[in-house]
Amino acid sequence: MATTVPGRRRSAALRLLAVAAALFGALLGGAVPAAAHAALTGSTPAQGSVVDRAPEQVSLTFSEGVAMGDDSIRVLDPKGRRVDRGKLRDLCSGDTVKYAAGLPPGLADGTYTVAWQAVSADSHPVSGAFTFSVGAPSETTAAVPEQEAGGGLVGALYGVARYLAYAGFVLLAGGAVFVLACRPAAAGVRSVQRLIVQGWAVLTGSTVAMLLLRTPYTGSGELADVFDLGGLRQVLETKPGVALVSRLLLLAVAALFVAVLFGTYARAQGAGSGAPDPGSTAPAEDGRRRTDLTLGLAIGGVIVAVGLAATWAMAEHASTGLQPGIAMPVDVLHLLAVAGWLGGLAALVVSLYWGPAVERTAVRRFSRLAFCSVLVLVATGIYQSWRQVGTWRALTDTTYGQLLLLKTGLVVLLVGIAWTSRRWTARLTELRTSAAEQASGTAAVDAQMTGTAAPEAASSGTSTPEAPESATTAAQTQAPAPEAAAPDDGGSGADRAAQLARQRAALSTARTKRIRDADPERLGLRRSVLAEASVAVVLLVVATVLTATEPARTEEAVKRTAGQSAAANQPQVLTIPFDTGGPRGKGTARLDLDPGRSGSANELHLRISDPSGKTMDVAEVKVSFTQRAQRLGPLPVVPGHVSEGHWSAAGVQLPVPGQWELSLLVRTSDIDQVTETRNVKIG
Repeated sequence: MATTVPGRRRSAALRLLAVAAALFGALLGGAVPAAAHAALTGSTPAQGSVVDRAPEQVSLTFSEGVAMGDDSIRVLDPKGRRVDRGKLRDLCSGDTVKYAAGLPPGLADGTYTVAWQAVSADSHPVSGAFTFSVGAPSETTAAVPEQEAGGGLVGALYGVARYLAYAGFVLLAGGAVFVLACRPAAAGVRSVQRLIVQGWAVLTGSTVAMLLLRTPYTGSGELADVFDLGGLRQVLETKPGVALVSRLLLLAVAALFVAVLFGTYARAQGAGSGAPDPGSTAPAEDGRRRTDLTLGLAIGGVIVAVGLAATWAMAEHASTGLQPGIAMPVDVLHLLAVAGWLGGLAALVVSLYWGPAVERTAVRRFSRLAFCSVLVLVATGIYQSWRQVGTWRALTDTTYGQLLLLKTGLVVLLVGIAWTSRRWTARLTELRTSAAEQASGTAAVDAQMTGTAAPEAASSGTSTPEAPESATTAAQTQAPAPEAAAPDDGGSGADRAAQLARQRAALSTARTKRIRDADPERLGLRRSVLAEASVAVVLLVVATVLTATEPARTEEAVKRTAGQSAAANQPQVLTIPFDTGGPRGKGTARLDLDPGRSGSANELHLRISDPSGKTMDVAEVKVSFTQRAQRLGPLPVVPGHVSEGHWSAAGVQLPVPGQWELSLLVRTSDIDQVTETRNVKIG
């Protein structure tokens, strides 16, 4: 018997850890480097462009706010040498986020590489590289980092810490809400205590890890840089660094809150569960004291929980983009609702499986709490969805929208299972355990120890008829017969007292389990709540991955910009039929302008064919471009004859983008000629 009780306790602890491991394991399974939330939407010179003269600077335009330093933009010449001035210029104005790096005059012709790295306003690192050419393209030996910012081992570790931080907050805040609002007696339940303390420890450890990993995560990508004190000092001056330090300070206050919750508050609840003395005023004073303590813990807990949730809101999605002044409080409410629902659900699971039987009133209180949390989640989720998605089409055409649809489906499924749990809750009957029943169980153990009959008081009617018999049966199955007990080898009475205490603990455990398993309504409730918790694990995985995914609005904006840029930078191809009116005066001209961009050297090719499609020479061709909106032109182009029916011209310069009018003159004889005009869009 000496090994039975500790073994059962270890088994319960292992099962509790298994639940926590399942939750955290699911989170780790979804841990991937965070997707970039700021995207490069444009650059000057454009990617892949060929400019006639070296630009004075290289500028980059982003979809949202970014943090950049003097080394964030590097321009490398064809031999891989850095040629920019090393000073960054902030060109941001209004909603336009633009930075530029100056270039020295007189850069030689060739292909130049632009490598850039930044930290987006929602704390995620972004990076990239592109090339442009001066005069003409050339070979280049410039090397750029192959690993994207925020990737590799450091990115994976940071992702793990980030997801564990969410899980720790849910367990800490949600578990505390369950104790204070739903089941005060759970403050003395060991499994609930372990759950909340583990949540605090996980959140604290992951926050420290994120703080140390910020330097390599947003910079070099080398794990050894976690010990770079200079980098850590720089991190503390950034918005994410301030948020993480603030979270650690709030966690120190949360530790005091947990200590009071499981110390003074638990003792007050235990003292209040005893039978009151009708002639004493102490119960009324104790009741007021418990009420004041509960109110104080509730107010302090709300302040700490709101502060912890705000450390996410001030450094991630909500702090940038559309309506940040509204989005940040909404994000705090969303996080608190998630914690109250899923964290309370985790506390209910461990209460139902490990610990005394849960009262019907506690389950009903949690049911109401979960319902209110769902309402808040729906309201805040609709606003966040509109803010981050924007259009119905983006729900299906973007990764963020698809994940949001999956999350919505899981929430609907979870609400359906919760409705089943509410039905089981309505069928519960309140359990009452009398002091006489407890005494009967103790007497049964004493009887097993001494070999005497149970006291007559056990059946005197002060307890339920079932309890003594069941308790005795449990004692017979849990405790050995007197002769099977520790042999009487002259040991001390202290050893026998310790053995008796262990047997009483085993009897109490068996009796608690019997009460739980004998009630079919509670058995059904345990199963439905376990199903809720299983779906909640998947939901939390999807939710955390969603926070690491580029918002649909940003993705759609980048796609539109890329599409417009691609359309504007495509080679312009025009087919122009003509008729000069003379012999062999009919034909078709095909004009190709590549790459069709302003500020770069375009190449023009002109091919003329007769009505049958056979190439045909003409006496003369001329081309000119006019920009009437800005009163530019006509800019003449005189193509040279290359072969039969083929003319070309290199270095065609069009100074500004926009709608240009192209004029084509074709002369087939000394007196027969015609001029055709077409509109062409230059990027």
